Amino acid sequence: MAPRENSVPKAVKSEKVKLEKVKLEKTKQEGVAARTTRRRDVQQDDDAEAEEDEQSENEEEGASPKGRKRARINAEGDSRPADDNVPKKERTRMKTLPRDVDGFIPGAIVRVQLKNFVTYDYVEFRPGPYLNMIFGPNGTGKSTIACAICLGLNFPPSVLGRASDLNSFVKIGTNEGHIEIELKGPKGKQNLVIRRMLSADNKICYGREINARMSELNVQISNLCTFLPQDKVSEFARMSPQQLLRETQRAAGDSKLTSWHDTLIGTGRELKLLQESMTVDRDRLKTMQERNEGLERDVQRVHERRQIERKIELLELILPFKEYMEAKVAYAAAKAKQRRLHEHVKALKAKNAPVLEFKQALELQIQDVNGKREAKKTSTKRRFQAMERKFADNERMETETEEAKNKLDSLKKNEKERLKDIAKLERTIASQQQQLDNPVKTENIDDINNEIKRLALEHNKIQERHDELQERQKANVEEESRYRKMRDHNMQGLKQLDDVSHRKLEDLTRWDRDAGDTVKWLRMNRDKFRMEVFEPPMLCLTPDPKFVNAIEACFNANNMKTFVAQCEEDYALLNRLVIDTPEALGRKARINTWYRAQDARQFVPPPMTQEEMLEVGFDGYAIDHVQCPEGLKWWLQNALSLHRTAIALDPNRFNASRAMELISRSGDANYFVGNVRNSVSRSRYGKRLVQNSTRDVRPAKNFVHSAIDPAIKQKYDKQIAEANQGLALCEEEAHVLAKDEAEIKAADDTRKSEYNALMDRKAKVVSAQKKLAALGQAIERNRLKLHNLQNAPSVENERERLKAKVLTLARKRADIIKEYCRTIRIVMKEQEEATRFGLEYLQLCANKTALEVMCKEQDQEYQRALEEFNGALRDAKEDSKVKLQVSKDKLDSVDDEIRAQFREMETSGEANAKTAEEVQSELEKNRSQLEMNAHTNPGVVDTYNNRKLAIESLTAVIDDREAKVERIERQIKAARDNWHPALQELVNSVGTRFSAAFDRLGCAGEIKIREHEDYDKWAIDILVKFRDQEKLQLLTGERQSGGERSLTTILYLMSLTEEARAPFSLVDEINQGMDQRAERAVHNSLVEVTCKEDSGQYFLITPKLLPDLNYKERMKVLCVNNGEWISEDSRIGYMMGLVEGYVKFHSRSNASA
Repeated sequence: MAPRENSVPKAVKSEKVKLEKVKLEKTKQEGVAARTTRRRDVQQDDDAEAEEDEQSENEEEGASPKGRKRARINAEGDSRPADDNVPKKERTRMKTLPRDVDGFIPGAIVRVQLKNFVTYDYVEFRPGPYLNMIFGPNGTGKSTIACAICLGLNFPPSVLGRASDLNSFVKIGTNEGHIEIELKGPKGKQNLVIRRMLSADNKICYGREINARMSELNVQISNLCTFLPQDKVSEFARMSPQQLLRETQRAAGDSKLTSWHDTLIGTGRELKLLQESMTVDRDRLKTMQERNEGLERDVQRVHERRQIERKIELLELILPFKEYMEAKVAYAAAKAKQRRLHEHVKALKAKNAPVLEFKQALELQIQDVNGKREAKKTSTKRRFQAMERKFADNERMETETEEAKNKLDSLKKNEKERLKDIAKLERTIASQQQQLDNPVKTENIDDINNEIKRLALEHNKIQERHDELQERQKANVEEESRYRKMRDHNMQGLKQLDDVSHRKLEDLTRWDRDAGDTVKWLRMNRDKFRMEVFEPPMLCLTPDPKFVNAIEACFNANNMKTFVAQCEEDYALLNRLVIDTPEALGRKARINTWYRAQDARQFVPPPMTQEEMLEVGFDGYAIDHVQCPEGLKWWLQNALSLHRTAIALDPNRFNASRAMELISRSGDANYFVGNVRNSVSRSRYGKRLVQNSTRDVRPAKNFVHSAIDPAIKQKYDKQIAEANQGLALCEEEAHVLAKDEAEIKAADDTRKSEYNALMDRKAKVVSAQKKLAALGQAIERNRLKLHNLQNAPSVENERERLKAKVLTLARKRADIIKEYCRTIRIVMKEQEEATRFGLEYLQLCANKTALEVMCKEQDQEYQRALEEFNGALRDAKEDSKVKLQVSKDKLDSVDDEIRAQFREMETSGEANAKTAEEVQSELEKNRSQLEMNAHTNPGVVDTYNNRKLAIESLTAVIDDREAKVERIERQIKAARDNWHPALQELVNSVGTRFSAAFDRLGCAGEIKIREHEDYDKWAIDILVKFRDQEKLQLLTGERQSGGERSLTTILYLMSLTEEARAPFSLVDEINQGMDQRAERAVHNSLVEVTCKEDSGQYFLITPKLLPDLNYKERMKVLCVNNGEWISEDSRIGYMMGLVEGYVKFHSRSNASA
């Protein structure tokens, strides 16, 4: 058998999911059965319902301690009969899937096998098809069976509220295990066997096919209404009413309730959004319509202005047209007059014809003479240019002649210089050749280069030694730095051992990592909060050492780690940064936070005055013996009631009876006497007598200073000693390395001095070699110069050449002078002819001028007639053309509408009905009207029209949304007509059983639907009342006690049992905290409900049972006999064997009797 459950979880390895088909007969076949569709047969069973109601009424009448049914309390707290006058509504019972001959329904658990799972080495058991009561001592593995059912059917560990990783459920000390669960298959089909392999390495697995089969069989382990493990019992009471409604729908009632509810939620949200949008749109439409109504007058004025502008445009088009037509008439009259003047002009022109002919002859003669004069002037100009070119050639030749003469004069001097240079070069070449033939002796440069190479090799070796030395120095420095950090770190740790605050923070971090990290973060981010957020009491509260044990006993683990805020803003900020988001710690943390606004009405005064306390032997209240921030005291009073918890250190001078009397008069309270904690309360039933429960107080461990662990101090001292030893070795190594570095530097300095000396010697050799090479090049250059000087032409030949050149230039200059003189004579003759033509031109011009003066008087009458002839017609024609072009331009500039209107007026003759002056007058009148209508904004029309289009568009959108709203409302009505009656019927049925169960216990309870306009906020409220003077109160996780919550939970689950659609249900240790009367009544009711013929499979796990409880043949009792002291011999400690032996013994005794 398996040892007792260990509190340290070990991890899991791998997990395989394996589906097997197992026959109930001897044969076994492999494969996976085809999916089966669950079927529910709903049938009417009025007679059975009536009998059950009648029976329950009879039981209720005898259940009350007063011999009658307790009066029910409505929402206002008024009394009314429980069910006396309420007509019973017949309800259709939801039947389970067809039950097989063995009593199991499809999906029920037939067999469970565990290996290496939590506390079990190996176990296999077979539950019954109805109620299965699993009980045994604490720690034997009862709740492990619930864990196995959950995990074996592939539901997540989070459902259990225990370890989050699968590997935590593998038995400690083993590497793998498995869970095997056999579920009942549909009638006539094979059972479904699921085996999950667990491994200590892997944490996750996948079982999609299992999930599909669980959905087919309607297994609802994730629903607290059908599967309530031990660690989730408190969560049922904390479940929100909305969540309770959804879970109830899933667990019982019509299978479509949830889908109808989801439809209502979705369509309700959509309808709400549409209605909000329509409200906004209607408001917007109304605003837009009101704005457009305000703009209509301005739009009318703009339209009137536009009409005037259009009329002005038309008149501006008609005006140039009329002006053109009138100009055209004037032109026709001028043309007729021109014809009459033409004959008079012709007569005057014939009279002046001889004078004009003579004038034309003079003009031709003047033109001929002027041409000849200009030709002579051009020819003279060309000849002057030729003379300038001849003069320039003569000047150039004169310069060349002077240069040749100068060269003749310097021939003797140049010859002397040439001979001197030849002698000088010959001497220089001889000296240089002597130096080249007798060079200075130097060292062999190859020997010097070999020496340099040898020194380079030495340098490489020295550099290698230096690099190696630097690596050693670097390693030594790093090692020294490591030892120094190690010493500083351990010295800091040693220092922190003496720091009480630090030790407390480290203890808190080891206890709760999230709380410790939050304290560290809070200390660095105090500026983010408006007021001080108090650290957990473990850190910021200091009790009096004499009272420390009693004071610490007032705190539970969560209280000790609670962060207290002084304002709602800081409370919300702390929760958001630390709990809801990873913003503060880089992860979401789980910490306890608290805030309540200070309200004097919530303050419960102490049960005794100071005088009364001293009278009975108390030393004071717990809050009087603690040192803490002032803002923390509200939490100590409100949450922990330290101001009501009295402490007496000396039991000998304590008056217990008087203390009980004083403390109990104001309700429940706690007090300490010595090392005993007393909890005083009054019974909620009967005469409400005073009750007192005691408990020993453990020594304080969180508020006292933890002693320094000698092992930790020795560890720090040892590491500091190791660090100091390492630093000493590093210092010795540094001295050795410094000595090696000095030797290397000395060797390198010697090498450098030898190298510099060799480089100086090499420089001398190279300099000598360069000097000899330069000397040879200089000899070659001087020899070339000498050769050029020696081969220069002779002086006589040069003298003859220059003389011949001077003579040639003199001849050319003589020819140029002769040509220049001939050209001068020709120019003088042409200039004379040009002067004669000029004089003749001037004479002809004078004659023409005299003739024009003489003819001017004769021509004046002709000019006047000609001007009159040409001017009138020209002006009329030009005016007509201009006005025609203006009319065309204006016609082209107007839009098509004005152009069409003008053409219509032109065709009808309306355009010609008025003169241009009348049109101009009308145009001025309309312009004046336009100026009077000038205070309008042209953009208002566009605004009006755009808004009008927007109004039409928005109206269409609203119409579409109204149609959509009507369609959604019809959908909601259809869904609600199905959902609401079915839900109401389900809640009424469950509520009837729930109320009856409470009445049998002498209490009151009812269930009602809380409706809301938002369907996702519909809820089921559980109202309970456990005392006569109370009103019905909503069940919450804080208002009722643990026993009251457990009682309410089991009664609600029992009420759901007959409506359940799941193949099995489970509750774990639900009877904890109940008194014997309630526990007995609950047990008997549970047996009655779960052992009916049509009841489903039910598991009840409990560590204890009362004696003389009801028993039914259909129920099955499973006793857990497990622990580390169980013998391996199956004959010893075998409970069933003991039971069977006991039965046989009594059978024989009865037979013999």
